[in-house]
Amino acid sequence: MAENTVALTETEHHQPTLLGLEAEGWVYVGLTIFLLLAIFVGKAPKRIADALDLRIAETRRQLDEAKAIRAEAEALLAKAKAQHAASAGDAQAILAHAEQEAGDIISEAEKNATELTARRAKMAEDKIAAAERSAVAEVRARAAEAATSAAARLIAEQHDAGADKALVDRTIAGLNRVH
Repeated sequence: MAENTVALTETEHHQPTLLGLEAEGWVYVGLTIFLLLAIFVGKAPKRIADALDLRIAETRRQLDEAKAIRAEAEALLAKAKAQHAASAGDAQAILAHAEQEAGDIISEAEKNATELTARRAKMAEDKIAAAERSAVAEVRARAAEAATSAAARLIAEQHDAGADKALVDRTIAGLNRVH
C-alpha cells in the first residue's frame, strides 16, 4: 500500500493556488500587468507632458496678453496725466484771464461811476443854477410888480387931472423935436 500512496502523490501533483490561480497563471497576470503598465505608463508621461506644454503655452499667451494690456493701460495713464497737466495749465490761464477781465470790469465800473457822479453833480449844479435864476427872476418880477404897484399908488395920490395935463403937454411938445 505504501507504493500505492506514493504513486498517487506523484501523479496528482498539486500546486498552491491564490484566488483560483496557480503560479503559472500569476506569471501571466504579472506579465499582462507589466505590458499594460509599459504601454500606459509610457504614454501617460507623454500625455502629461503634452497637457503641461499646452498649459504652459496658454499661460504664456495670457501673460503676453496681460503685458499688452498693461502697456496699453500705462499709455492711457500717461495720456491722461498729460491731459490733466494741460488742463491744469489751461485752468490757470483761464483763471488769469478771468482775473484780468475782472480787473478791467472793475476799473471800467469805477470810471463809469466817476463819470456818472460828475454828470449828476453837473446836473445838480445846473438845477441849482436854474433854481437860482428862477428865484432871481421871480424876485425881480415881484419887485417890479411891487414897484409898479407902489408907483401907481404914488402917482394916483400925487397927480391929479391938472398935473396930468401938464405932463401930457410936455410929452407932446417933446414929440415934435427930432432926435
